[in-house]
Amino acid sequence: MPVHTLPATDAIHRLGDFDTLIDARTEDEHALDHVPGAINWPTLNNAERITIGTMYKQVNAFEAKKRGAALSARNIAAHIEREVIDKPRDWKPLVYCWRGGNRSGALATILGAIGFHVTLIEGGYKAWRAALVDDLTTQAQRLTYRVVCGPTGSGKTRLLQALRAEGAQVLDLEALANHRSSVLGHIPGVEQPSQKRFDSLIWDALRGFDAAQPVFVESESKKVGNVRVPDALIEAMRESPCIDLVLSDEERVALLLEDYDFFVKDSEHFCQRLEALTELRGKAVVEGWTDMVRSDQTPQVVLELLTQHYDPMYAASIRRNFKQYSVAQKCVLSDRSGKALSNAAASLITSTS
Repeated sequence: MPVHTLPATDAIHRLGDFDTLIDARTEDEHALDHVPGAINWPTLNNAERITIGTMYKQVNAFEAKKRGAALSARNIAAHIEREVIDKPRDWKPLVYCWRGGNRSGALATILGAIGFHVTLIEGGYKAWRAALVDDLTTQAQRLTYRVVCGPTGSGKTRLLQALRAEGAQVLDLEALANHRSSVLGHIPGVEQPSQKRFDSLIWDALRGFDAAQPVFVESESKKVGNVRVPDALIEAMRESPCIDLVLSDEERVALLLEDYDFFVKDSEHFCQRLEALTELRGKAVVEGWTDMVRSDQTPQVVLELLTQHYDPMYAASIRRNFKQYSVAQKCVLSDRSGKALSNAAASLITSTS
């Protein structure tokens, strides 16, 4: 059966037409970013691609192609034996590689020869990425947002989780970025996605939202850790109505000690992270904080971090960047409990529907 091609600009709107999305690139290329939902069937794995690339440079293209064909055939055979034997005749895969060339073409040709309805993304991942970047702007601009504002520790992330549990549409950028969006926001042992992967995760989330209902999102800055929020999205957020979340200082400290318990358990790691504030707060202040942490006064340090560092910076940033913050809807939490957050979420959904 002939292999069909599909322009990337069409593929981004038709992913649901296919039974399986197959990325024929290497494991490393797939990990860096891939079409949402795609599984990885490398035509050449990481080591093999390096070997063939070296042969191209050091021997010649003809010898490299022979060796590459042998490796590709072996890998494709393994994929078919492992994944395809039980597939019905009407199985419809969508296949791609870097530029829609040899790697995806070889896999697609064999699957087509078996009799499956195979489609290739024209131009491969490179074309897909360009189409996604364009469509990201469209997706960001078609939606309306309610921006949850509030100083550090006020429970913005917990409120988003409560809103989602109540059935609201929620875009949790910190969860997608694997970061808590501050100098202390790195989560130990958890890597952030690449910028391309972050963009893809955001696009995939946005395309699933109903434009007739608002999307709740936290008042992030342009960067969440090492990744950047797409311009069209941050601009739309900054033009949107705001919710001002209020929680007492005592409850904020308790909440942060729960959410950042790894700092409580590993005081030396906390002290190391605090050193990143030396340029902003001065050596004497930071050394005072680290001494207090080592003297089991972590709650007091957290309170001083909030009132002396985070709160003033946040207040200036939020008023400067979010145009509707001055008329924000107040949302006062009695405490940090799940019940208080659920009640707040239900009330917000009612008031914004």
